[in-house]
Amino acid sequence: MSQPSPPDAASIYQTNPQRELPTRRGTELAMLGFAAFIVTCAFVLVQANQEQELSFSVIWYGLAYLGLFAVAHFAVRRWAPYADPLILPSVALLNGLGLVMIYRIDLALAERATQSGDTYSSAAPKQVLFTALALALFLAVLIVVKDHRTLTRYGYIAGMVGLFALILPAILPSSLSEVNGAKVWIKLPGVSIQPGEFAKILLMVFFASFLVAKRDLFMVAGRKLLGVELPRARDLGPMLIAVLAAVCILMFEKDLGQSLLLFGIVLVMIYVATERGIWVIVGLGFFVVGCVIAYNMFTHVEQRVANWIDPLATYYDAGGGYQMAQALFGLGTGGVGGTGLGAGRPDIVPEANSDFITAGLGEELGFIGLAAILMMYLILATRGMRSALAVRDTFGKLLGCGLSFAIVMQVFVIVGGVTKLIPMTGITTPFLSYGGSSLLANYILVALLLRISDAARRPAQKPRPRPQQQAPLAEAHTVLVQRPPVTGPETGTQA
Repeated sequence: MSQPSPPDAASIYQTNPQRELPTRRGTELAMLGFAAFIVTCAFVLVQANQEQELSFSVIWYGLAYLGLFAVAHFAVRRWAPYADPLILPSVALLNGLGLVMIYRIDLALAERATQSGDTYSSAAPKQVLFTALALALFLAVLIVVKDHRTLTRYGYIAGMVGLFALILPAILPSSLSEVNGAKVWIKLPGVSIQPGEFAKILLMVFFASFLVAKRDLFMVAGRKLLGVELPRARDLGPMLIAVLAAVCILMFEKDLGQSLLLFGIVLVMIYVATERGIWVIVGLGFFVVGCVIAYNMFTHVEQRVANWIDPLATYYDAGGGYQMAQALFGLGTGGVGGTGLGAGRPDIVPEANSDFITAGLGEELGFIGLAAILMMYLILATRGMRSALAVRDTFGKLLGCGLSFAIVMQVFVIVGGVTKLIPMTGITTPFLSYGGSSLLANYILVALLLRISDAARRPAQKPRPRPQQQAPLAEAHTVLVQRPPVTGPETGTQA
């Protein structure tokens, strides 16, 4: 016989409202300590295999990592005490492993630069700075957004700003927006920003608020075709807008990854809001048509598909399959158990610390290590989905599901491209890859997930006792009160 599952915190509170609901912050602190232990051991292995000695840099990176996430823990303890205890440790471990791999690639590239007489600027210290800025923004979101439901007031504003941020790189000159053939950046003096990373969060806020307000329109069935109830043509507006936005991004910005990510998020949020599978079928049909049109119109899409089909055939072509082939060679070298941290050659792959960081991790940690990292993403997304389903308001459910699915979709797109499952795109791996825009945007996403999780697990406030209503004066009972006799102050006789 199967054993009954233990009750969760919410059911305990419902059966015994007088019992204090545990916040589980102690569990979060213990898991953060375990993540710090794994990251510290990883730094030591890299140093031992690369430099055959331990240097002061390991202590510096370790203390910086501990300090940053200690501040994040106490912020969650203060401003989101009932949040899920596994979300922040999962993020901390992924961010720490990404920092280890970036540092490991820095050592290899610095050694190569020394041998050739060139100079190399390390990326790991910059990643620590980006993490500090991201956690500062994380704290700001937790403090400012005290209730996620207040975001519904700014749904249309968020949609307009998000759409503008998405389109802005396309209308800027290539000198201010194009990097590696993709017009997705805004290059400012000393810094570059990828506004699409922030636009996806703003657009999720907009679509969640829109679907809450217009949910009934999507529930109305239209005509039947082959026994299937199709949605009405006038209700396809948001779907068509998502398709047009994805095609415009692909056309003007040459960014296949953001197009796929944006369209997938919108499609899932519509399905969660309506629970009608026909929306998925219609959406996928639109997307397939858009992909066929893009393949026939844009040469860079055709090149990506050719690299996906046979990277060795385009190995020596400009923009060909060299990067993909080197990543596959690295994954094959790693095998099941990996070469060991610091004992492989991930630096051979171009963009090894950003787009192809999962290839480097797969080479040195092997299939087992890469599967464990993917499991961490699955845990993070699952806990976010769990909180979204448990929250009491519809907006929170839709926004939480959209935020959680965005993590899964982003990992699927980039890891699927690295492993040759789908054509390669230029998006980053959340929390692992080097880059400031991705890290800042994803920590905003985590802060919103923690806010929704806190609302889902926070015990409902006890209703205040209602004051007893007084009877109307005309219906009040009259009571005859006998006045006591009054005694005189001087004589003591009755007055």
